[in-house]
Formats: sequence, C-alpha cells, structure tokens
Amino acid sequence: MEIDELPGVGEKVAEKLKEAGFDSLEAIAAASISELKDLGLGEASVSKIIKAAKDGIKNAPQMGFETGLDALKKRELIGKITTGSDELNKLLGGGVETQAITELYGQFGSGKTQLAHQLSVNVQMPEDEGGLGRSALYIDTENTFRPERIQDMAKYLKLDPVEVLKNIHVARAYNSDHQTLLAEKAGELAEEYNVGLVVVDSLMSHFRAEYTGRGTLADRQQKINKHMHLLQRNLADRHNISIIVTNQVMSRPDVFFADPTAPVGGHIVGHTSTFRVYLRKSKGDKRVAKLVDSPSLPEGECVFEVTTGGIKDAKGKD
Repeated sequence: MEIDELPGVGEKVAEKLKEAGFDSLEAIAAASISELKDLGLGEASVSKIIKAAKDGIKNAPQMGFETGLDALKKRELIGKITTGSDELNKLLGGGVETQAITELYGQFGSGKTQLAHQLSVNVQMPEDEGGLGRSALYIDTENTFRPERIQDMAKYLKLDPVEVLKNIHVARAYNSDHQTLLAEKAGELAEEYNVGLVVVDSLMSHFRAEYTGRGTLADRQQKINKHMHLLQRNLADRHNISIIVTNQVMSRPDVFFADPTAPVGGHIVGHTSTFRVYLRKSKGDKRVAKLVDSPSLPEGECVFEVTTGGIKDAKGKD
C-alpha cells in the first residue's frame, strides 16, 4: 500500500506528509496524533490515517524489520566531516558523522560556535580532503554567526571565501516556534541546496528563556522532543545529513567532588543526541574535548586549538 492510498489521504495530503518526513507507512504508523494534527489535519482524519497505516504494515511480510546486513549497507553510506584537528577526528571515530546528531556543550568561550563555523566550511571540501562536497544550513538563535570568521577559516584552507559564504545558508531564529519552523524548512531545502550539514546554534537558548518554572517543564520537554526528532528523521536520516547542535550548560548543586557542569535540556536531549561532546577552555587558545556519550566509541579526551585560521591540533601535535 502506498501513502496516497490510505483513507483520507489524497495527493496533496500525501505531499504534506512526505515533506514533514512521514514518507513511509512505518513512519505514519509510529506518529502521534498531535504530530499529524500539526500538518493541518483534523483529529478524526489523523486517527483514521494512523490506524490504516498500522493495518497496512501488519500485513507487510517484514513489517519494518531488516537484516543486520541491510543495516550495515545503510551504515556504509555514512560520511564524515573533518573538524580540522586530527586528535578531535580520532576522538569522534574519524570525524563528525552524517545520519547523526552531535551535541557540543560547554560554557561560554569553550569553542562550540567556533567548531560549528569550522564544520560549515569543512563540509564544502571534497571527500578526499575530509569534506562532503556539500553545503551547510545554519540556524542561529543567539546572533553568533560571523561571516568574517568564515572568511578567515576559508582563507587558511586556501578556499575562495566568497564561494564558501555562498554555500552557507543562515537563518536567524527569534523564538522557539520560529526555530522549529526553520528546522522544518531545512528539510524542504536539503536537496535543493545539496545540504550535508545543519547547525543549530544554540539548541536550548529560546526554550530556556520562554519556558520558566516547573509548571512549564512538561510543555518545554515535549516541544524539544519534537524538535530533536524532526532534526533526526527529516534531515539526518532522510537526507544523510550531519546535525550539529550546540548547547548551554548549568551547574549541578548536588555535585561536590567532580565537575558540576551539565548540559541543559534533560534526558530528552541526552537520549536523542547520537554523540555528546563536552568542551572546556584550557590554557591560551587550547580547548579540551571530552566524548561523553556515543553508541560505539569509548569515552576519551583530546586537546585542540582555536586559532585565527580555525580549528587545528594543539601545538606540538601538528
């Protein structure tokens, strides 16, 4: 059964569903009523569509299951973007992966935005030089994107700064709803702009400012959950894109004998991020990156430098 054959789904509704990332019966069957209602569909229609999709996959021979070999073939499509530092690449298993969300968290000045800028440049390099030969989308929530910084990094790599800037598409998000809408729009633009990287800098800024107090926590977490799954499903999975989200931190008052720094966003951000990297300042231009969570890589640390020309190995490790 095809999507447009579901009851209540014509050509236009099928197009809406596909644009929102619900491009299979499995995706529709696993969706919540509220998710599909957000597409402008009535609750009764949505219930019928989800039920029909569930009935459809029940009758399918494999019902969404695949072999480990099929999963391995999908993994072979994954690309990796160089960070500019061999040590940091090694920590991340060769670079920043596509089909994944990589969360960079740390205090102000720890290098989160610098690394996001660097990856926006590096993704444009050819594959044999550590890039993907593709463009970047940058959702800026804190007015931190600096084209001058991109120019410095491009010149250091002997790339044309004008061409590099042309291939980074920047949008300023003014509130959490706008941020979510921009992520949805990114899914529509992914193929048109040949996008290989989407940056959200920073993920929690607006949510943290708009939802204050314990009474709003459930609503906030629900919206963040939707936003993160949108990034994973519509962009990372569907278009083989690398997602970078930067995140703010807080100090945990219950920690006395270890680093009390923790990322904001709770378990939802933690569970949805594929890789979590904690960045902190060291002496001078040096920064320390700690891989806190990964599906397959061990925890570890490395040192890199933020220089005028961008991210590189710390001196003595060039």
